[in-house]
This record gives sequence, structure tokens and C-alpha cells, in this order.
Amino acid sequence: MKPILFFRAVILLFCISTHLNAQQSWIRINQLGYLPQSTKVAVWVSKEEVKVADFELCDALTDRVVLKSKAVKPFGAYAAFKSSYRLNFSNFTKVGGYYLKAAGVRSPVFRIEKDVYDGTADFVLKYMRQQRSGYNPFLKDSCHRQDGYVIYHPDSTQNGKFMDASGGWHDASDYLQYVTTSANATYQLLFAYQQNPEAFGDSHDAAGHPTPNGIPDILDEAKWGLDWLVKMNPAKDVMFNQIADDRDHAGMRLPTKDSVVYNRQWGLGRPVYMVTGKPQGLFKYKNRTTGVASTAGKYASAFALGSQLLSKYYPDFSKKIRQKALDAYDFGKRFPGVCQTAPGRAPYFYEEDNYVDDMELAAVQLYQLNSSTQTYLNDAISFGKAEPTTPWMGADTAKHYQWYPFVNLGHYLLSKNNPTFRQFMKDGIEKVKTRGQNNPFLNGIPFIWCSNNLTVGILTQLHLYRSLTKDRQYEELEAAMRDWLFGCNPWGTSMICGLPEGGDWPVDPHSSFTHLYQYRIDGGLIDGPIYGSIFGKLIGITLYKPDEYADFQSKLVVYHDDYGDYSTNEPTMDGTASLSYILSAYQKEGNHLRAKHKKEQAGAIIQMDTTQKRVFLSFTGHEFAEGTINILKTLKQHHVKASFFLTGDFLRNPAYQSYVQQMHREGHYVGMHSDKHLLYCDWNKRDSLLISQEQFEKDIQANAAELRRVGIEPAKASIFMPPYEWYNASINDWARNMGLKLVNFTPKIGTNADYTWPELPNYRSSEQLLQRFWQYESSSSNKLNGAIVLIHLGTDPRRKDKFYDKLPQILQQLKAKGYQFGRF
Repeated sequence: MKPILFFRAVILLFCISTHLNAQQSWIRINQLGYLPQSTKVAVWVSKEEVKVADFELCDALTDRVVLKSKAVKPFGAYAAFKSSYRLNFSNFTKVGGYYLKAAGVRSPVFRIEKDVYDGTADFVLKYMRQQRSGYNPFLKDSCHRQDGYVIYHPDSTQNGKFMDASGGWHDASDYLQYVTTSANATYQLLFAYQQNPEAFGDSHDAAGHPTPNGIPDILDEAKWGLDWLVKMNPAKDVMFNQIADDRDHAGMRLPTKDSVVYNRQWGLGRPVYMVTGKPQGLFKYKNRTTGVASTAGKYASAFALGSQLLSKYYPDFSKKIRQKALDAYDFGKRFPGVCQTAPGRAPYFYEEDNYVDDMELAAVQLYQLNSSTQTYLNDAISFGKAEPTTPWMGADTAKHYQWYPFVNLGHYLLSKNNPTFRQFMKDGIEKVKTRGQNNPFLNGIPFIWCSNNLTVGILTQLHLYRSLTKDRQYEELEAAMRDWLFGCNPWGTSMICGLPEGGDWPVDPHSSFTHLYQYRIDGGLIDGPIYGSIFGKLIGITLYKPDEYADFQSKLVVYHDDYGDYSTNEPTMDGTASLSYILSAYQKEGNHLRAKHKKEQAGAIIQMDTTQKRVFLSFTGHEFAEGTINILKTLKQHHVKASFFLTGDFLRNPAYQSYVQQMHREGHYVGMHSDKHLLYCDWNKRDSLLISQEQFEKDIQANAAELRRVGIEPAKASIFMPPYEWYNASINDWARNMGLKLVNFTPKIGTNADYTWPELPNYRSSEQLLQRFWQYESSSSNKLNGAIVLIHLGTDPRRKDKFYDKLPQILQQLKAKGYQFGRF
């Protein structure tokens, strides 16, 4: 054979081998995890024709099979796949970390736990704060302070005049601002808090800085939206609908570096479009506006609910927007019709074609403000009956934002006392169910632009309907829509940036923040998948890197994690706000509302219940253990139970076997500290991982195996302290998915520095450590209540001054001060 022919043959064989070895089948799961009592269904998909008859659920720590099941339902070909199945393990409710196996395929690990949604509703507020116009707390700088200059005023002498319209939120990754989406987002935030107030915390002030101000963060964010809406509605019957237009699309830049000039006389000021009830568009393209009611209704509902919820914190402001709600509703009634956003040089705009839903919601909110005014209730019922179901439900397609908002919350409010509207909600659900019943993801959403917003819309309706009626027949559909957002979709990715931290989520979204500066945009809900037919027709889309999801793309539907794809991978402000209700509702269902323990930002518990005068003594062991005998002796003498976190190397060491048995025998907690005491992440750049997820999981499994070997079941040792007490949010997620809960020492107590020796720059003597310990106890607002106090079982021989020798003195004084002791 000639050399060139031989070379080609080798290349051909390599390509064939690579193709045969390439993964062809996958199991899609909710990467965030599952509540114990919730519906749990994974989706098995393959690019080959494969039969799946059963599956196994395995413990992620031990690899033991905990469930064998034949609850498998075939669905055949769908999108990029030739075969697909739904694997139902809903009846399994034991908390822990698991993975699924079926037909030789293994899923990612995931959790079953009641706290899987804890903090998620507050998490999405990160994106809302990052979207702020005016003052931006993420950038710690101001932008668009020169907004704006009036256009389309019926009095021509007013056009071109400055009005203060600074504030609000940028709509997406561009910097346009719309009342249409902003008023809806404001209402969604308020509604979420109204329904699930316990789910929201207070860690930021009104300006968005990380300082508590006594007001739930979600109300701070809603107030930011309301303040802007007040500016955009400066007087009775005077409303504005939009700031800027698509001339904004002049390249990627931060909002603080926006240099687009709309009119040289305005400087960097932007046009502010007045609501006129007539078509608008400064260039070739025009919208199809017919009235003002769609915008006026949104103003009215946001003002009305804001007045109700903010009266405790801002009584004068509450009275002001109450009147504005009444005026806005009256304006909408006098000028029915839709008020669409205005296009610029491109043909894209929000083509809203309905308004009765907006007026229905406004009317029912006004009725709640003043139930003696029956007219508002009658109006709400009349408007509601005019559109029984939101028209996108059951449809194959729709124009951009044609039927908006995507969920009719007015129907829900009326449903509480009116069975007709409960039936309307059910009818909409049935339409979506029917459309999706033949695909493995049960997804009946039309894959139009911003399909994820539609997914959140129907998910919200499903949850509200179930909560209201106790009708459970749509639980599997609700679970499918929920899980779609977190990875149970053809691409196996979460649709929310940064959630869950250790999972697969958009890392290259269409955003200047990320693309130019590598700033994360945590919490942002991306647009979502679109029909392949739509994607092929959009203007200005270019993929800038190889498509990691190429195997999952199809003529039916596509999604790209590429900043060049603004159609599927751009986060939206209103879509993100709409997550607030459903995430807070699932947190509420987990019965884990605002746990009393404290967590640090990366996720570990750093302090237990601060209302209880109880200290959690914790000891870690790896290489050294010379203090263990005296520690155990002291604990026994004082009748104190403590917690010991041990590495696999410690557990394997023959010299330490008797210590481990004594810890276990005397009732102390014995848990994991990793197998090889790995350093998980960079000391100076905490987000930079030094190990892979696979390495982490194997190391933890080895640690668990050593625990079992010495007679301790890993399932009873789910509390885990990371090696070096150093980790990041990804490690926390990986641990959680294996059924572990991370704990770490309470900051500023200082005893964790007992490992240091004199030659180190951070060396602290035992007397210094003891002094700091008692200083913390006397000065901290919570004293040592719930404190996790870390002491090492042994130290490097170069440290002669052993802090564990102070343990008898510490226990005696703590007891004298009335402290008790807890163990995990």
C-alpha cells in the first residue's frame, strides 16, 4: 500500500472508532434536585434505537443500588433523538445524593432533599440588581443619568424637552427600557412576596448594596421598579412607554460606557416615547398600537399591589401610587386597545395583541384595595371572560410577546371565589398538556423567541392551580416544566445562569458583562430554545465557537450557549423576575423556610441556631493526631458530645483505629473530611477549581468507604467539613448532589489557626487564640450561640504550643456561662 493510502486508511479507522466510542445516549435530570414528596421523572434519550425496560437508582456515596424499577414509558423519536423514555422514580422519597443507571447510561448525580430550592428566589435578584439603570450597584457606578427627551408628545412644543426618566431596569443585554416588561416584572416580584413572604431574606439595602435594611430584598427591588414607573407616569393621563430604540444595538459595551447618540442636542440623553394610543416608529417599521389599555393596565396593577405591600415601609409613597393606580385604570378604560413598543431600524418589537388580561388584573387588584367598590370586581370578571385562556397556550407559534404577560394572574385571583376562572386556568393547562403529551419532555410550549418565559408562565399557572384546587392530575406536567428549566431538556443544561453552581448552565450568554469582562450574570433566565425554522431567519446571528450541544440540535428546536446567539442565549429581565414566584413556592413546599442556621456565600453552614445557647465543638483529623487521647478524655469528663471530621488517610492509619472506635462508641459524630485532604480551589482565586467533579466524587466515595470499613454508615454521616476548610460554590453543589451538607467553622472565632507554627506569618500562640475566642464571645451580637468551633486533633511538630490543651479550661468556662454543647 502506498504511504498516502495507508495514512488515509488510518485516519478513516480513527474516525470510525471515534464515532463508535462517542456517547450516543444520555439521562436528563433536574440538576438542582428534587423535593422528597415531589414528582421525580428523568428522561432517557438516545441517537440510536434502543430499548429500555428498567432502571436503577444508586446512592452517589456508595454506588449501592437503592431502587430497581420498571416504571419506564417509551416515547420514540423526538428532536435530535431516535428513542426516548421517561423514568419515573417519584415513589422514592429518601433524602440523599443519587444517580440513575439505564441501558448502560449513567445520569449526573442529584439530590433528593427538602432544601433544594432554598435561597433560589433571592438568587435571581442578583440579576435584577445587575440590570439596574441609573445607579448600578453591581458596577458601583451610574449610567443613563441623562434620560431622557420626550418624543411623540401630542403638543409639539413639548417634544425634545428633558424629563427625568432615570432608573428602572435595562430590558435584557441591550439597554432599552420598556414599561411593558418593567411593570410586569415589578408586579411579579410583588406577587411572589405576597404569596410566599417567608421565602425572602434581607441582605441588601434599597440601593442594592450588601447591607441589610430591615426590608426584604425583593421589596427593595420592586420599589426600584415602582420608583421608575412613577417617573414614567408623571401626571394623570400622561404616560410613557419606552426609553431608547434599537439604535441602542451598536455593539457590546457596559451600560456605564454607553456612548450612543440619538440626537446631538441631547448629548447622551435617550428618547422617551410617550403613550399616544396610535402607531409609532421613527423609521421604516411601525407598530400596530390601537389604544393605551395594555400599558395603563400594567401600571395600575403594579401600583395597586405596590400600594398594598409597601404601606408598612413607605406609607406616603403607598398613598401616592394608590391614586396613580386608580388614575391609570381609568385611563385604560377610556382608551381600550394595545400599546405596543416602538421599533427602530429593525422590524423587531413587542407585538402585544391583548389588553383585557392587563385590565382584568388591574381591576381585581383595585377591588382588593377597596372591596366595597363592586364595580372593579364586575369589571375584572367581564375583562376575564373576554379572554378565557391566554392565546399562546396550545398554539404552535405566536409573534414576539404577542400574548403578554405569558400568565394571567388575574384569573388566579378571581379563581379563589369563582369556579368559572378555575375552569379557565384548567383549560389553558389542558391545551399545553395536549400539545406536549407525545414528546418525552411533555413540553407543549411553542418554541418561539423567549420560550423559557412561556415555560415559567405555564409552570406558574400549574402550581397556582394545584395549590388552589388540590387537583393533582397535572403534577407530572408541572414537574416536567420545572425540570426543563434545570436540565431535563434535550441539551441537559439549566436555563438560569449560575444555578446550580456545580451544574451545566449558560457560561457564554449574550451579554456584554460576560463577553467583555467575564462578569457573571447570576440568576438571569435566558431566552431559551427556538424552532430551527425561526433561528435560520433571524438577522445578525453568528456562532463564535464550536457548538458543544451540536449532537442535540435538530430541525425542530435549537439552543446555543454562545454569546453570538441573541435568540436563545440572552437573559431577560422580565423572565427572570417571573421566576420569583415559582422558586419561592417550591422553597415553601420544602418546609425549609429561612433556616435558623447561617450560611456563608459559597454555601456552607457556618453557624447553627443563634437563638440557642449551644456550641458545636468540631475536630478535624488527617495527618496528625497526638492530641486525640486527651481531647476524648476531656470530653468524657465533661459529658460533652462533639463532632469529628476525619479523612480517609486518618481512618486507614492503624495507629488511629482505637481513636475512631472510641469516638463512635462514646456517641460523638464521626463524619467525612475528604479521603486525601485535597485542596479544592485556589487560595487567591476561590472560583478557580483545582480538581474536577469526577475527582471530587471519587475522593468522597473513598472517604465514605473507609467510614463503612470501621463500622460507620456513610448515610448517617452526611455532614461534611471540607479539607483545609476551603471550598467554593461548585464544591458545595457537588457535595450536596452526593447527599452531603457542608459545614465550616464560624468566622472570626479564630481557633482554626491552631495548626500554625512560629515560622509561619499567620502564627498565633494558644494564648492569643484563647484571647480572641473569649473576645468574640463577649463582643459578637449572638455570643457563641450556634457557633461551630474548630480545633485540630494534632498539629505539625514544629508547633509546641498546643491549643487543644486549653480544652478543659474552655469547657469549664463555657459551662459556667450557661452554654450547652451540640453535635451534628
